[in-house]
This record gives sequence, structure tokens and C-alpha cells, in this order.
Amino acid sequence: MTEPGTLSSVPTPSKEARSRDTILREAARLATVEGIEGLSIARLAAAVGLSKSGLFAHFRSKEELQLATIETADRIFRAEVIDPALQAPPGIARVRALCDEFLAHLERDVFPGGCFFASVVAEIDTHPGPVHDRALALVADWFGQLETAAREAQAEGSVKSDEDATQIAFELDAHLLFANAQYVAGGDPATLDRARRAIERLLNSIAPSG
Repeated sequence: MTEPGTLSSVPTPSKEARSRDTILREAARLATVEGIEGLSIARLAAAVGLSKSGLFAHFRSKEELQLATIETADRIFRAEVIDPALQAPPGIARVRALCDEFLAHLERDVFPGGCFFASVVAEIDTHPGPVHDRALALVADWFGQLETAAREAQAEGSVKSDEDATQIAFELDAHLLFANAQYVAGGDPATLDRARRAIERLLNSIAPSG
């Protein structure tokens, strides 16, 4: 008990919590290079300099580790891409911001293997289970961000009212994912510039004339 007149300690993140976050951030990076199926407790322990028993204290199974890694990657993606883009006003500015921030996070090498979710979903798309379902749910959330932004751009009058917002989101995402695949394979920044030009061409094609 704290004695009268003394200050109680201010709660701070525990060493264990900080350690877990460090482990999961490294796991998210590794998953984009070696695959989330290749993300074993032994491999991750070696990467972060822990014993397998030390890492096992944080994660009781490979599936638990994979799911926690996906949640950490989602937090990183939101902080690096979605949250900055949502600072743009609703409408065509937000459509551009979502695309620009996605490409910028590739340029910054936030994940060494490119977009975390593009990498993971391509790997586990035929592997049913909780890891597959959670990854797909987060991919759907990203698509929903693009679709909502497209609908807001229509309401704003920056996109033709007879355009299909879902189709717009599909085409935008296709440009982004193809740029991701080519950038990861070749590392040429010109690939991302081509994606920006393709996206701008698309947006110009669906803008009201006059």
C-alpha cells in the first residue's frame, strides 16, 4: 500500500508488453519475406535473439503467433496508410490520398516484402482457417476504404454519378497491387510512378466532363 503523502507509481507499459510488441513487429516484417506459414517460433526466436522457451511464453501456438502478427501488421498499416489518408477531406482528395499513402508506404519499405496483406493473402488464399479469415477481413476493410472514398467523390461531384463505385475501387486496387508486385520483384521506383499516372488517368476518365 502507498504511504500517505507519497506518490503512487504511474502505470507504464510493462517490459513484457514492450517485448511482445518488438517481437510482433519483427514477425510482421519476416512474414512479408519468408511467408506467414514459415513464421515459426524457432525462426522468430532466432531473429529477435530469444530462446524458444522465452518466445513460447508469449505465444502458445503457431496460429496464435500468426493471428497476433496480422493484428500488429494491421495497426502498422493503419498508422502508415489509412490514418494519414483520412486526414484528407472526403471526396476525390481522399481517393488520391489513400492511393498515394499506399504507394508511399511501399517506397518507405515499411515491410521489406511490400504490402503485408498482399503477401499474406497470396500465400494462404487456399488455406481455410482463422488466419485466412482474419487476413481476408482486413483486406476487405481496405477495399471498403477505397469504395467509400469513391462514393464520397460521387457525392461531391468529382466522379460521374453513373459510375460503379465498387468497380472504381476494384480498378484502383488493381493498380496498387500490381505496382506492389512489380516493385517487390524489381525494386524500381519508376513502377510506383507508373501506378500514380495510371491512377490519375483513371480518375480523369471518370470525372464529369466540362
